[in-house]
Amino acid sequence: MKPAIDPSPQPSPAAGARERPPLPLGEGWGEALAALKTRLFAPATRQKLLAFASLIVMMLFFGLASPNFLQMDNLVTILQATAVNGVLAIACTFVIITGGIDLSVGTLMTFCAVMTGVVLSYWGMPLPLGIVAAIFFGALAGLTSGTLIAKLKIPPFIATLGMMMLLKGLSLVISGTKPIYFNDTPNFSMISQDSLLGDIIPALPIPNAVLILFAVAVAASVVLNKTSLGRYTFALGSNEEAVRLSGVNVDLWKMVVYTLSGGICGIAGLLIASRLNSAQPALGQGYELDAIAAVVIGGTSLSGGTGTVLGTIIGAFIMSVLTNGLRIMSVAQEWQTVVTGAIIILAVYTDILRRRHL
Repeated sequence: MKPAIDPSPQPSPAAGARERPPLPLGEGWGEALAALKTRLFAPATRQKLLAFASLIVMMLFFGLASPNFLQMDNLVTILQATAVNGVLAIACTFVIITGGIDLSVGTLMTFCAVMTGVVLSYWGMPLPLGIVAAIFFGALAGLTSGTLIAKLKIPPFIATLGMMMLLKGLSLVISGTKPIYFNDTPNFSMISQDSLLGDIIPALPIPNAVLILFAVAVAASVVLNKTSLGRYTFALGSNEEAVRLSGVNVDLWKMVVYTLSGGICGIAGLLIASRLNSAQPALGQGYELDAIAAVVIGGTSLSGGTGTVLGTIIGAFIMSVLTNGLRIMSVAQEWQTVVTGAIIILAVYTDILRRRHL
């Protein structure tokens, strides 16, 4: 007598191995919320959120304190100022992430503006060559600083301090201590002052300088997060000796970072010269303080290894809003300097506290 056969289909072992019971809906949402919470409460994210909240509070305060603060003309002025300081701060971001410092970015910006004036006004060259000259001389000065630091082992603070004084002197010597005007290059002012967006949307007269700032920010963010240069930039700031022992040419990559930073300073030189329609050789010193403050406020650690371009942009807007708001409220210049110094100290101390809790 044959055994009875169960007519119901039997799952194959392979099919059973592939099938997994679905997660309960509650568990799936729980994991997603836990991941979101971890990301939101990460130290770097908290720093950016705090900086952004501070920016909003400052704008509300100055808007209530003075009816002129939120006027369109004043907001455009803030955007113009942020464009220059923001580009300089992006240049500093690369250097500071490596654990270095660059005190020459302000005078390098001026030097690039002067060299643009020489090419366009003294030599009568076309506008594209003036733009190339600004970026080229910025990159060359950055390469020089990087070589002093990487090859001669001069500390970044001393090397860039020396470059700051050297570039300041060169700017005065080359220009004859006089401003260089761009009256013979009428299109030069369009780089910073005109508004392509305003031509399309009249209600948004955002200057071209701001669009250039955001373009530089996007490009810098891609470089930091998607390229080998970005990975080595973070690695140098995290543990330079470990990178060296892994066979990476540390000196070369450090020189590349400073060269890139210098080229970005050249863009800042174009923006400020276009905004003023002149190259002012005595201008520039002091800009490095606002740039470094913007970088630190935005969450980049002075000890290196961490930082974002988005945080730097937020920090640059904070510095511009603070300076403009104090000026609108007729606060004396010396007290504005005091407040800026206090902001820098507070930002550095916040960075120290953040690193303690990592």
